[in-house]
Amino acid sequence: MFKRLQEDIRVVFERDPAARSVWEVLTTYPGIHAVLMHRLASCLWHWNLKWLARVLSHLARWLTGIEIHPAATIGRRVFIDHGMGVVIGQTAEIGDDCTLYHGVTLGGTSWKEGKRHPTLGKGVVVGAGAKLLGPIHIGAGAKIGSNAVVVKDVPEGATAVGIPARILEQEQDIRRAEKAEQMGFSAYAISEDVNDPIVKAIHGLIDHSAAIDQRIDLILEQLKQLGLQIKPEAPTDEKFDPAYLNKIVD
Repeated sequence: MFKRLQEDIRVVFERDPAARSVWEVLTTYPGIHAVLMHRLASCLWHWNLKWLARVLSHLARWLTGIEIHPAATIGRRVFIDHGMGVVIGQTAEIGDDCTLYHGVTLGGTSWKEGKRHPTLGKGVVVGAGAKLLGPIHIGAGAKIGSNAVVVKDVPEGATAVGIPARILEQEQDIRRAEKAEQMGFSAYAISEDVNDPIVKAIHGLIDHSAAIDQRIDLILEQLKQLGLQIKPEAPTDEKFDPAYLNKIVD
């Protein structure tokens, strides 16, 4: 018991630079309080004292703002940072070394009995406000960006963002992988080199449109030199400005 508590305290110092002392962590961190109370509630649940387990869970929610069903499975060294508004459903499973931020929901999408909530592999980071819904599996080391809504499985080591969540392009070369490893823990599941495929697609379309416009202008210039009469372009209020469009997409 004390060994696990030591682990819980140690991970706070590893993942939260605001932590200053053991006493401060033990007395002011709701994530620590919620996990400790859940362990007791989980024991009561498995001892078939289900009503008492739910009462303790309800009390923990009132004290910490974090709701964890007593039947949920939580691994070792799980850190719930800030914690307010976190909801973890009955059949949710959270692996070792996971990190959840405030507003995270591990919820169900069905009223049927059985597995209804997500399973998180080892080392998963779930950003603030993210919603993981249904009996999906989040692979080890995956990152879920803030406010993402995840309804499908996420592979190991992948990063998912958006509504509905989509998988970001994976780092494929050794140099970028080494750089990401040097950066260490990604707070809120966001790193400096996040590369949104939707943004990339929009940039590509804008650049392609600009290239087409340039080719059309070149063709029209050549036709004029050949003596052909070109009908003047219809006036428009807005001019196509690829540099401006690229800027507002970022």
